[in-house]
Amino acid sequence: MEFRNRINETSPIVLNLIIINGLVFFAQVAFGGLSDLNPVNDLFALHHYKSDAFRPYQLITHMFMHGSFFHLLFNMLGLWMFGNILEKVWGHQRFLLFFIVCGIAAGVTQMINYAIDFHQIDQAVLDTNTMNQYQEAMRLNCTIGASGAVMGVVAAFGYLFPNTQLFIMPIPFPIKAKWAITGIILLDVFGGISSAANDNVAHWAHVGGALMGLLLVIYWNRTNKSTFY
Repeated sequence: MEFRNRINETSPIVLNLIIINGLVFFAQVAFGGLSDLNPVNDLFALHHYKSDAFRPYQLITHMFMHGSFFHLLFNMLGLWMFGNILEKVWGHQRFLLFFIVCGIAAGVTQMINYAIDFHQIDQAVLDTNTMNQYQEAMRLNCTIGASGAVMGVVAAFGYLFPNTQLFIMPIPFPIKAKWAITGIILLDVFGGISSAANDNVAHWAHVGGALMGLLLVIYWNRTNKSTFY
């Protein structure tokens, strides 16, 4: 009964986004979209703009795909925890616009990261065999996940409700939202700079989504103060 009440309390856009992400994930599983190279990723994941698999619509579709159940779970948990509040403050249309714009910004940031990471290869003249290998590498380096859009939501929450106490595992005491969220963003910046070999997290996409979220909420707050509490 309590679980049903929680669902009923969930704002409609957040609820529908969670449902869509869940359905897309099960479709990925059904069509083999969790393996490294597959037609599902080729079509809908975000690829380097020089990849044969790149399509502009991937800036939107990538944010509804996930690489594992736990990837989906943590993103949807973050969306549910923070997005519920923002949607109730802003209204349905503005929250949906915010989520999509943050996700696109995350994708654009990741594309810039691709351009930097592959700059030397992109400038080189490659023979056919090397180009084929490069295309295969770009297929493997595609990006999926709602994390960038969710980071925008999290950043906006931290700006609007900076003194809200949050529990961040494994820290055993509550931390104000403004410090916890700043710490999370800084960890992504550090992760993007360090570029560990086995790190498959799109840190710069997270940073891009968070930055866009902050810029949007600051702009809206200055131009329409009556919208906020």
